[in-house]
Amino acid sequence: MKDDTARTQYLRYVRARDAGHTDYMALAKKCDSYYRGEQWTEQDLARLRETGRPALTINTILSTVNAVLGEQASQRGDIQFRPRRDGEQEIADTLTKLYLQIGDNNNFDWIESQVFADGIIQDRGYFDIRMDFDDHIDGEIKITSLDPIDVVLDPDAKAYDPDTWTEVFHTKWLSLEDIKHLYGAAKAQELRAIAENGQHFSKDSFDIEDTRFGDTLINGDVFTNDSRADTKDIKAVRVIERQARKLVNVKHFVDNEQGDTRPIPDDWDDARVDAFAQEHNLSVIKRMDKKVRWTVTADKTVLHDEWSPYAHFTIVPFFPYFRRGKPFGMVRNLLSPQEQLNKVSSQELHIVNTTANSGYMVENGSLTNMSLTDLELRGAETGLVLEFAKGSTPPVKIQPNQIPSGLDRISMKAANNIKEISGVSDSLLGQDSAEVSGVAIQAKQASGRVQIQVPLDNLTRTRYIVARNILSIVQRYYTEQRIIRVVGQDPMTGAPTEEQMTVNEVTPTGAVINNITLGEYDVIVTSVPQRDTFDDSQFAEALQLRQTGIMVPDDAVLEYSHLARKHELADRIRQMNGQAEPTEEEMQMQQMQQEAQMQSMQLELQKLQAEVQNLSAQAQLTMAKAQDIPADNQLEMMRMQSSLQEKQMELQARMNIAQASAQGKQKIARLGVAGTIAKQGMTNEAALLKDRSGTKK
Repeated sequence: MKDDTARTQYLRYVRARDAGHTDYMALAKKCDSYYRGEQWTEQDLARLRETGRPALTINTILSTVNAVLGEQASQRGDIQFRPRRDGEQEIADTLTKLYLQIGDNNNFDWIESQVFADGIIQDRGYFDIRMDFDDHIDGEIKITSLDPIDVVLDPDAKAYDPDTWTEVFHTKWLSLEDIKHLYGAAKAQELRAIAENGQHFSKDSFDIEDTRFGDTLINGDVFTNDSRADTKDIKAVRVIERQARKLVNVKHFVDNEQGDTRPIPDDWDDARVDAFAQEHNLSVIKRMDKKVRWTVTADKTVLHDEWSPYAHFTIVPFFPYFRRGKPFGMVRNLLSPQEQLNKVSSQELHIVNTTANSGYMVENGSLTNMSLTDLELRGAETGLVLEFAKGSTPPVKIQPNQIPSGLDRISMKAANNIKEISGVSDSLLGQDSAEVSGVAIQAKQASGRVQIQVPLDNLTRTRYIVARNILSIVQRYYTEQRIIRVVGQDPMTGAPTEEQMTVNEVTPTGAVINNITLGEYDVIVTSVPQRDTFDDSQFAEALQLRQTGIMVPDDAVLEYSHLARKHELADRIRQMNGQAEPTEEEMQMQQMQQEAQMQSMQLELQKLQAEVQNLSAQAQLTMAKAQDIPADNQLEMMRMQSSLQEKQMELQARMNIAQASAQGKQKIARLGVAGTIAKQGMTNEAALLKDRSGTKK
């Protein structure tokens, strides 16, 4: 049965390889060499050298492709998750942050740029997304880019999404030591025996050197028997990894209320399935479904053959242009105009060279100061003097052919064809003339970007598939409690931020906080400018607003600059303007000053109260004395009493104002201190309450 599995795998691989992949490899290598500047074959170069003709390479493909790659690098993807069925917004936000952490852990932006470049140059680019257990005991998602030549597609597929494919192959060369480390010593020994006795499927299965005195023979024919086993050196073994969908009978959980279904993991026994179904009010059914079979073989040896642990293929494609199963990139259509430009430019240079040294017609034996060989070598020198024998025919310079009219225009047409086919204009290349206005350049750049929106739109589709597959792996394998550390930038100021959150946290009561394994979520894909480009535009707009009279704060302008310590400088500006948040020492100093002011106000109140009491006592004493004073002096006493009452009322009013002012300042001080303390703790408290509100059993 193992032999049948290996044979079937090899035959499926050969069918997919011969159904177009071999032709694709030749074209992909040619496109890659043209991008690097290797645009002449060895046969053409040898032929040109024999005839003394130049071979120029005017590599306009490089600048054209780099303009598109730069456009992609300036627009990074922003992935967010939105709750759908049984989903919660808090969990969706957690998944968004977790995706950001996974991308940062894998340097996703660089990997995406590599995949995008593979697609633009070689027609196809591929991500590979799977679990990795090298750095984390519970496993982490690892994202890599694959060589497009090593990925063999399903020849019957004709849709972009790999979920519609029947199978996909990834082939690579491994040494016997690698196979021993990955699949065991027995598998490596079995492959060595197959290679040494020569009974392998094809010479393509092994990279074998057979070294002898006379020559070096590589491999053998199909099913040939070679007795020189002791002279063979096995350099590498071709390993074929196939992921294929098969119809099988699978158990599913069914939500009794909404009717949603989920496949039951293969490693769950009946007791666990029954307990889970009873706890969540679910039913269990069996139905036919497609599962991914993961088979790895090397020639006749089966290295691995099990059901895939993932719901999707690990390979995610990027096709810049896609027409019903026919993907293609940008360089493919630029090969012909690039060859035309190189040939025409080389021909122009050859004509100029022949014009400068077209040759001489010389009578035999007429030259006296040099030989014919010297004339051949020095005939194009400036100030050359030829001496010929008296009575002989003087040497005559051969008139060169005239440059054909229109030859220079052909080279210009070839350069223009490259721009028209690619859609990359002079504005996108930054090659507009000086007399063109900035507004016109921006308008032309905007129209030029429309031409390259197709590959960028397909990149958005690929980003969606990547996020969907990552979400599937996260909900299936990120089931234990984990502490996630998310490092990013503040969206307003650009200052570095760091947040630590816990997913699948189990409380003492048994509740699970941030349970990311439940619920369904949609993927939202948008594009955001790269941080440097975004800062540049924001800095320029802030300065322009200030020039028009809008007072943009200094600290806001500084935050968009490229100074090394701009955040510290912005904080210092806020402190100078009195807008910075007070430190703990400043808060304590403010509180002490406010307490001293309140004590001073209380002393003033006490002094005023004493004066009022003193005046009251004097008034009472005056009234008591007024009874013994004669009638003619009582009028004077009444005037004194009235004056004392007015002074008493004035002091009472001053005391009321001072008391109200003291109470107001005391209240403001309490609110100021409490507000500052509350503001510092508001973020953590809100986050804690937010997490607690998302508790779900």
